[in-house]
Amino acid sequence: MKTTTLSPVAGVEEIRSHFPATERQHAGFPVAYFDGPGGTQVPREVTATVEEYLFQHNANRHWAFPTSAETDRVIDGAREAIADFLGATPGEIAFGANMTTLAFHIGRALGRRWGSGDEIVVTELDHLANVAPWQAIADERGVTIRTAPMLPESCTLDWAALEQLVTGQTRLLAIGAASNAVGTISDLDRAAKLARKAGALLFVDAVHFAPHELVNVSHIDCDFLACSAYKFYGPHIGALYARREVASELDVARVECAPNTVPERLETGTLNHEGIAGAAAAVDFLASLGTGDSRRERLESTFLALHERGKELVRVLWEGLNTASGVQTYGPPPGSPRTPTVGFTVEGLPSKEVARRLAEEWGVFVSHGHFYAANVTERLGLTDVGLVRAGCACYTTREEVERLVEGVERIASG
Repeated sequence: MKTTTLSPVAGVEEIRSHFPATERQHAGFPVAYFDGPGGTQVPREVTATVEEYLFQHNANRHWAFPTSAETDRVIDGAREAIADFLGATPGEIAFGANMTTLAFHIGRALGRRWGSGDEIVVTELDHLANVAPWQAIADERGVTIRTAPMLPESCTLDWAALEQLVTGQTRLLAIGAASNAVGTISDLDRAAKLARKAGALLFVDAVHFAPHELVNVSHIDCDFLACSAYKFYGPHIGALYARREVASELDVARVECAPNTVPERLETGTLNHEGIAGAAAAVDFLASLGTGDSRRERLESTFLALHERGKELVRVLWEGLNTASGVQTYGPPPGSPRTPTVGFTVEGLPSKEVARRLAEEWGVFVSHGHFYAANVTERLGLTDVGLVRAGCACYTTREEVERLVEGVERIASG
């Protein structure tokens, strides 16, 4: 039986040395950042790349002078980096403001060819950025939206219901790869097979998935996949994989004279060039933590090791929270398909109060509320109090997890 050997990957203290934010103190503690699911901290390599672009190469594109040509190369290089990150080809990578904006853009293009009798399937487990764009099509074009429910007891999709909803009338299945609220990883292979059997397109929201599991769009067999660089140590910029043959036929909104070849035809206006440069730098930073001959191989090495570390951190976090009186955790337990992100509540306290006290008394920064996954908190009966969300990142230490648990225990005990 073949065993998996982890390649040498930088240790957590070495990783932390790249993040100036980890030097910040609050309440007498080094800040423990568990807010990564809403946006991670940024390493020096990324900010240096953004600064270098703005100071040395800043220009618009496709003109006959050096800084413009250099900007063209920066964008081309970034497409190559994100393609390596997603297992795609550079010609299938487009950039935009964020995943939400990209999804609305693709939604408008797809909606132009759909109408009454056509159906789109979404899920209750998803961020609303993967629901609202498709609901907009329904409102504008008379398309029917079908919603696959979440099973509240496990915070997983009701696959029996989803299989019934995807039919020959389905034009698109929109599914999140991982829940940003409770960490559930959904079975994308199963989703793809459902979509293909029905002749439907598959749109994957990988915003929360991409920082924790290395994406391979060819294995997923999706038509679109969107992610955001600020969730994997980069700037606020969105990236979209669009299958070339699908992207080339989309009736996208565009300005006359703008490029009409993929992937540029999916992009509108002047892009955030410095953000795109920083997104590529974030991919290169992750690759630099691992080993291998190619960038993709180094990324595979990095993600394999970080996945194992994340499993251990979430085990400690989950078990610690579940031993505290009055604390309720939500989502799949350790050992299930999940990211190192845990949603929980403290009896008698709104999530905002728990988050405030963790910051002010323990130097622990966590998110609170619904995280735009409002269907999840509604199904859990937590609309009024919200969830507390703690997400581990590449710079998270066991000491920080233990401090978080101790802080929650003290808060829960009154």
